[in-house]
Amino acid sequence: MTSLRFGRFGRIVWPLAIAETIVWAAMFYSFPALLLQWERDLGWSKIELSGALTLALVVSALLAPVVGRLIDHGLGRYVFTGSAVLGALLLVLLSRVTALWQFYAVWLALGVAMSGALYEACFAVLTRAMGANAKKAITLVTLVAGFAGTVSFPSAHALAAIVGWRGVVLTFAIAVVFVAAPLIWFACRTAEDSGKTRAPSTSAKAGDVLRIFRRATFWLLAVSFAMIAFDHSILLTHLLPILDERDIHSEAAILAASMLGPMQVAGRLAMMAAERYVSTLFIFAACFVAMSISALSLLGAGTTPALLVTFVLFQGAGYGVTSIMRPVVIAEFLGREDFGVIAGMLAIPFLTATAAAPTIAALVWEKGGYDWVIWLAFAAAVVGLLSMLTAVSFSRRLPEK
Repeated sequence: MTSLRFGRFGRIVWPLAIAETIVWAAMFYSFPALLLQWERDLGWSKIELSGALTLALVVSALLAPVVGRLIDHGLGRYVFTGSAVLGALLLVLLSRVTALWQFYAVWLALGVAMSGALYEACFAVLTRAMGANAKKAITLVTLVAGFAGTVSFPSAHALAAIVGWRGVVLTFAIAVVFVAAPLIWFACRTAEDSGKTRAPSTSAKAGDVLRIFRRATFWLLAVSFAMIAFDHSILLTHLLPILDERDIHSEAAILAASMLGPMQVAGRLAMMAAERYVSTLFIFAACFVAMSISALSLLGAGTTPALLVTFVLFQGAGYGVTSIMRPVVIAEFLGREDFGVIAGMLAIPFLTATAAAPTIAALVWEKGGYDWVIWLAFAAAVVGLLSMLTAVSFSRRLPEK
């Protein structure tokens, strides 16, 4: 490391990597992992259930700039840790729900916890503390946290057979409050000490930050990021029902869902090997191409099971690399000043698309089945690629102020 001793770097990165794995497994991946069980046990439809996740992610999106601003002002430790603890308490409440309004109320509040506990907050803390080393730190965190789905899907499936889905949710809550939250507190405290001498500047007035809205690049990136989220949220949330409709055996479906995480890690490792030879923008464009191929592969997975492997490989790798590329592209095109709040504003379309996708997909499925849903995901990947390429072309031809 050029500006951080390895010991301090490790004391920030590895605790956050483990914590993010647990938080993502518990607060996000638990939803797709338990969707079919909720439908069967509670008697609510996919549309009704998906609406709760939509609500949670909309709340998370709306709060993202506020969380980013707080982190920019050095309050990351309290926001990040507090959000994790809040999430654990809400998971306990989730394990007790019996009515649909209770389910929605808990997920609405979980949206608040997500806004301060998932990647956006983590990346803002790392960018603030590490400066030029932020990409390396973010890469390492996402390499480990890429296994969150691998943790969530099989563990939820196995534990549910023993203690039921309510026991699964309680187990996740215990892991968050007793493992993830202390790790976050420790890492953020170390990051704050490191960031005192290298944190990027922060605008004193909110109006200064809002000037970013004048830049076309901001809006084009917003569309591109939103399409990433829309594509992946559709396929992740509905993956088990999609495979069930194609008569894929439940064990094979669970395995496929579980392997998306390792493929995210594989994609990130491939990115690390390739980045010295190709540009950041080439890698980002390749992510969209990979996600397009994955959707087309899923269409034929029912008749050609080998295509399920292709889907897992390209969807996992493509989406996995975008987790690293998004903060890197933001810093490259929009700068590091006020990074937290700008990244938070770009998180609004990303999380809103993530939120809307499950419900939209459920509505599309109701009208035309899951083939239509898969084509919708494919279209999102194509639009995202075109928007990103336009952002690159625009920023190069017309320097913005």
